[in-house]
Amino acid sequence: MVNILKQRKKKFIDFCAGIGGGRLGLSLNGCECIGYSEIDSNPEKTYNIFYGYKEKNYGDLMKIDIDKLPEFDILIGGFPCQSFSIVGKRMGFEDYRGQVIYGICKILEEKNVPYFILENVKGLVNHDKGKTFRIIIQELEELGYKVFYKILDSSDFGIPQMRERIYIVGMKQGFYKKDFRFPEAIPMKELKDFLIDEREENIFDINNLTFQKYLNNKYNKGKFSLEKILKQNFLILDTRQSDLRLYKEKCPTLRTGRHGILYVKNGKLKKLSGFESLLLQGFPKTLAQKVIDSELLNNKVLSQAGNAMTVNVIQAIGKQLIECCL
Repeated sequence: MVNILKQRKKKFIDFCAGIGGGRLGLSLNGCECIGYSEIDSNPEKTYNIFYGYKEKNYGDLMKIDIDKLPEFDILIGGFPCQSFSIVGKRMGFEDYRGQVIYGICKILEEKNVPYFILENVKGLVNHDKGKTFRIIIQELEELGYKVFYKILDSSDFGIPQMRERIYIVGMKQGFYKKDFRFPEAIPMKELKDFLIDEREENIFDINNLTFQKYLNNKYNKGKFSLEKILKQNFLILDTRQSDLRLYKEKCPTLRTGRHGILYVKNGKLKKLSGFESLLLQGFPKTLAQKVIDSELLNNKVLSQAGNAMTVNVIQAIGKQLIECCL
């Protein structure tokens, strides 16, 4: 099998695929996607708009007939994070979604997959005082993998978004020539190069009654001058549930359900669009443009982007992994 791996490009299956941020990162390293697994029809629609209908969606990985999966070299998966996130209930293994990692382990074992890349929220590392994470790493090691993990921030890989995630990389004994090393940081690009959606529909009405009440609630009253804010080009406004937070140079973490990010451009407030959120996850303009050209709803794309892997980070990790492979 090692000789076969030397002779061809690496094939992978994209599990818990979302809209394919992980897929794109590996594809940019010359790897070939031969299938994916996604249970939500909304991101699946976006995935197909981006990449076409060539590969099969195997659906719920917990119900997959593993014997019917084709042979592949790399498993990539952003397994569900709701069970471990600080914004969730943090039920961990008591939550069904938290059990998906065991479904992944079963696939790794039965298909004898040489390599994997997994991604999750950084809260996974300290969930239940670190016990959950230790169990996951132990399970993977007992399958014969040498496991490497590190928290990486998307802003260290050219993307002006504060997004810390835990990345777990595994290489099976006998399939690698050297230990894996996580990629080094690269300079961050300017935020203005990502906030480029000029559509009029994205202009935010600052006289909106709800917004004015928000600025004058007990958390924000007297703290902000809208006049001064509107003079700061590309200043980010994060309209959280109660308090307003301002950011320069970087966008706060995109996540599912977060639709309240505004920014200043030429004296006006604009709403962060689905198009721009994709750029802030490393998707190229050519793919992001497909969202504008399609009938996809802006809010759904915002949520999907918030749940995606950052393309640049996976591309950098994938490059390091390929260099270790036999």
